[in-house]
Amino acid sequence: MLLAIESSCDETAAAVVHDGVVLSGVVSSQVRLHAEYGGVVPELAVREHLRNLVPVVDETLRRAGVGSGDIRAVGATRGPGLPAALSAGYAAAQGFALALGLPLYGVHHHEGHLYSPWIEEVDGVVRVRWDQFEPNVSLIVSGGHTLLVHVSALGRHRVLGGTLDDAAGECFDKVAKLLGLPYPGGPVLDRFAEEGNPAAHSFPRPMIHGDDDEFSFSGLKTSVRTFLGRHPEVAEDPAKLRDLCAAVRAAIVDTLVTKTIRAARRMGVGCVTASGGVTCNRGLRRDLAVACGAEGLALRMSSPSYSTDNAAMIAVVAERRWKAGEPVDEPALEIGAGWSLDSLGR
Repeated sequence: MLLAIESSCDETAAAVVHDGVVLSGVVSSQVRLHAEYGGVVPELAVREHLRNLVPVVDETLRRAGVGSGDIRAVGATRGPGLPAALSAGYAAAQGFALALGLPLYGVHHHEGHLYSPWIEEVDGVVRVRWDQFEPNVSLIVSGGHTLLVHVSALGRHRVLGGTLDDAAGECFDKVAKLLGLPYPGGPVLDRFAEEGNPAAHSFPRPMIHGDDDEFSFSGLKTSVRTFLGRHPEVAEDPAKLRDLCAAVRAAIVDTLVTKTIRAARRMGVGCVTASGGVTCNRGLRRDLAVACGAEGLALRMSSPSYSTDNAAMIAVVAERRWKAGEPVDEPALEIGAGWSLDSLGR
C-alpha cells in the first residue's frame, strides 16, 4: 500500500493506492484564494500547502480505511513546478517516509499525467489498467505545459516537442483575462464557446503547417489583443463575446489536434492519449475524438477527475516503480523544479 502527495502548484493532494487500485484521493483546491489576484501567487500557495498537508493526508488515510502503519511506501511529486510548493509536499513525504522507515519515490509531474489516461473507474472501483497499455503518442496539455510524447513502452518515453512560449492552457487563461472573464478563465471561455460560432472570426493556428512537434501560442494571444483593440465593443456584447470565445477555442484546439494526429501517424502508433487540465475542455475532447476516429486511432483521455493535478496519478506511477524494485530516492534528494521528462532515462 502506497501513499502519494502532489503539491506542484496550487492544489494540495494525497492518494492511497494498493495493487493498482486507488483506494482514496483528496484534493484541496486554492482557486478561491488566488481568484482575487487573477493567477497563482507562489507565496500564498506554499502557505496553504503547509496549512493543508496534514489534514489532507489524514483525510486520505481515513477514506481509504487505513492508518499510517499500513503504508509500505511513499510517492511524491519531485518536479517540475513552483519550487516552494514542490518543496512543501516533497519534504512532507520525505518526513513521512523517514519517520516510518519507508521507501520514497519522487515522481515527475509530467510522468503522472502521461499515465493518467490509464486510470479508469469501473463499477465504483478506480484502478490503473497497466494490462491495457499500448504504445502511444501522448498530448499533455495544461496551464503550464504543452507536450507531445512518444511512449514506446511502460516507463519508456521520448518528448517529441513542447511549447516555445505560452502553453495552451496559459493562452486560454490569458485570453480570458483580456476578455474580462472571471478566474480561472479557461473553463469559463470553454463554456462561452459552446454557445458561440467558431467561424465568426479567424485567428492564426500557430506552427500548424510545420513538420515539427513544437507549439507556440503567444502570437495567438497577441492577435486577440490586437483584435480587441480594434473592436472593443465585441467584449461588451454577450453574443459577440461568445462568438469570439468559440473562435479562439477553435484556433487552439485545431492546432493541438492537428499536430497530435500528425505525430501519431509519423510514429506509427495505433493509440493517442491526452491528459492535463486542458483535456477538460469540451471542444478538445470532442474534436480529438472525431479526429482519432477518422484516422482509426484508439483514444484514451484522462477522466476530468484525473486531468487536473491530483495525487492518484503520482501514486500509480510510484507504485509501479516500487513493485518493479526500482531505486528509491536518497533521503537528502532535493526537488527538481525544472526537471526534464526526457532526463528520466527509463
